[in-house]
Amino acid sequence: MYVPDDPPATCPACGDPYDSVSRHAEGFVANLLDNERYRRVCFYPVSDDGDPAFDCYHHTHAQAGTET
Repeated sequence: MYVPDDPPATCPACGDPYDSVSRHAEGFVANLLDNERYRRVCFYPVSDDGDPAFDCYHHTHAQAGTET
């Protein structure tokens, strides 16, 4: 996992602002049921040196339009 060099200003999956982005070329688990910081993660397919990968855009509760 690493942070892309030139992330977009808004999430390309939903168009909303986001708190952070990470790129993954292998599998991982995302559990947001009890997450105090993030409410939603959008996944967007990308290419990483020609290999398939995806970027995860982490949205806070406020950015996702929720309070808790």
